[in-house]
Amino acid sequence: MMTLYMKNLKETWFGVACDGEKIFATALAFNRKSVLHNLLVNIPFNVPFQYSDKTVDFAEKVIGTLESIYHGKEVLNKFFLIMEHLSSYAQKVLETVALIPVGYVTSYGLVAKVAGGSPRSVGRVMACNPFPLIVPCHRVVASNLSLGGYGGGLGGLEVKLEILKRERRGYDTKKKIPVNGGKLQVLPVELLLSKAESMSLFRENK
Repeated sequence: MMTLYMKNLKETWFGVACDGEKIFATALAFNRKSVLHNLLVNIPFNVPFQYSDKTVDFAEKVIGTLESIYHGKEVLNKFFLIMEHLSSYAQKVLETVALIPVGYVTSYGLVAKVAGGSPRSVGRVMACNPFPLIVPCHRVVASNLSLGGYGGGLGGLEVKLEILKRERRGYDTKKKIPVNGGKLQVLPVELLLSKAESMSLFRENK
């Protein structure tokens, strides 16, 4: 049976819906109620579930991974994500975005070039990403290197920007990642952060 597990770590709540070592959804928010809501929205409607306040080893591992990603750390853990209830297009977009490495971003349009569809359709999948942080939708931005949107669950672009700041690695060159016979172009997160900082200074000097 699927188990919903939530934990508060340093004023941020993380949650996972899992069955054994299979993940149906993850979530993060600043309160338990929002995490629970986000998990319930993203799990399949026809799968029975239970809540657990007891320590679940696998769930603890997932939540530890979520916290590490949230704080900008690079993680090697790979998880089995349940996507069968999602459209084939959504699965393709999520699988593509999951390959974006720490320290890089890409655009909705560049994802669309690999996964198909349009930048807008990629954005819709990102807005409903059932696996925030594990599938790093925070690393997908607008083509002009503005932040775009963020449906990760913590309430907006400010959080998206803070996560990306923590993922700064000092990279200075673009690269291409092989994805299902194609190549996804990714850009150093420094390019986005430099633009965000320039815009902030511009607003302060107006």
